[in-house]
Amino acid sequence: MAQIADEVHEVCGPQFGTTRIKSHRLGYGIALADVIEQVRALFERDGKPVPGIGETLLSAYESGLKKPGPEYLHYLCLVYRVEPVALGYEGPCICGHGHRMQGGARGDLHEGRRDAASSPRELLNAASSGDSSADGGNEEENVLRRTLLQLLAGTTVSLDGQVLGAVEGIRRRLDDTLVSGTVSAAMLDHWEEATTGFGRQYSNTPPLRLLCDVLLELSAVRQALERRQPMDIQDGLLRMTARLAGLSGMVMINLGDHRMARSFFRTGRTAADETGDRALRAWVTAREALVPLYYGDPREALNLAKKSRDLAGQTACAAQAMAPVVEARALAMMAGAGKKDVIDQAKRALSRARAAFTQMSADEQEDPTFGYTEKQLYFHQGDALVKLGDTIEADLSLQRALSKYDSSEWLDPALIQFDRAKCKLIEDEVEEALTIAKAAVDSLRTEYRTDIVMRRAYDLMKQIETRAAGAHELEQFQEFRDSLAPGEQLQEHRRAGA
Repeated sequence: MAQIADEVHEVCGPQFGTTRIKSHRLGYGIALADVIEQVRALFERDGKPVPGIGETLLSAYESGLKKPGPEYLHYLCLVYRVEPVALGYEGPCICGHGHRMQGGARGDLHEGRRDAASSPRELLNAASSGDSSADGGNEEENVLRRTLLQLLAGTTVSLDGQVLGAVEGIRRRLDDTLVSGTVSAAMLDHWEEATTGFGRQYSNTPPLRLLCDVLLELSAVRQALERRQPMDIQDGLLRMTARLAGLSGMVMINLGDHRMARSFFRTGRTAADETGDRALRAWVTAREALVPLYYGDPREALNLAKKSRDLAGQTACAAQAMAPVVEARALAMMAGAGKKDVIDQAKRALSRARAAFTQMSADEQEDPTFGYTEKQLYFHQGDALVKLGDTIEADLSLQRALSKYDSSEWLDPALIQFDRAKCKLIEDEVEEALTIAKAAVDSLRTEYRTDIVMRRAYDLMKQIETRAAGAHELEQFQEFRDSLAPGEQLQEHRRAGA
């Protein structure tokens, strides 16, 4: 762990002013509260009164505003099993000897014992003899930590075999422990807040970076599930597992790995089924329906959407609106601008979605990840309508959606612009379609040019080539093509779209 702490300080120190003491905590992936708990346990072990150190004071140490006194420094060294210099302070310690091999508090950061006094985050980062070390868990988490550090440093990171191996390893071990699963209510609240925070970040954070954060949190939840918890805690952990696994599946869709996405959604369904929560089960299934919808199997997307609707039953929830929208989009893909009966089915599904949206809670209407927002409803409605050939209503709905997105959000606005470009193409306004499409691509930084975006952009380019004779000779077409994926990357998307 000392090596990871050094890496954190080396990468983040110059850019963010991360101190050495803070680097050690970040290296373990633990919260301030976990360190305080360890310090207090060590005081108790030594027969001393409960110390006054709290999160505010520890945060002041980490920011460099204050310096720990000799006694607190000694106990912080014990917690991390390092010398004062490793934490950025002059030595030696008041105890007069080293800390690397001294016994720590019960269930400390370095022990593999799953003691009741250990917090879940400590279990996640047990560094010497715990089960995670035995089955490779620590190495998988370290791969994701290193990837996250590279992303924070602005380095371009590809979704290579090592990262995918770590992703799959964490997911598989999560599956293994779902059937087996003590966590404090405070830690459960922390995880719930983190899960909600990840949902907020989904729309404005590079997907690979978000995936690392989500899976590290999911790995901690997995550790807690290895032992059965009180029923209310167990239920809360399973709910978080379902949501985090579903969010991981959503990110994998964006990154272009639909097989891994399906695997995460299956894991999410396993967890959701254990809760018996109809709304949660329906949400996971509705999100899973996007995999076949985006990767060319509208019939399966339609079946999953209907399954989601059945799971929701009469429960007022996000899936009640999401599922019929997916139905409408799948039907639109199957019908195009043709079969009137299918078009009528799609429009009835959209009507059900709008009615269901009005029954949702205000919180769900404001949550774009675990709920369903008005802007998403307008976007997906417009997407279905453009496929049905109703360009006037489609463009109106798409523009209303676009006006509700923040500038920090990247995925949906780009896809909305591609749909608007399709509207212009259907209306034979080829140059306007190319202008809109190129602007959408140009607005995306490299880390946001994920498979789902580039696949959609390249599909649009092929539609323009097919529909508009001589379009490839237009200057705007050349500029749009060049903006997509130069050289080998363009060839890769051509193969993917073939």
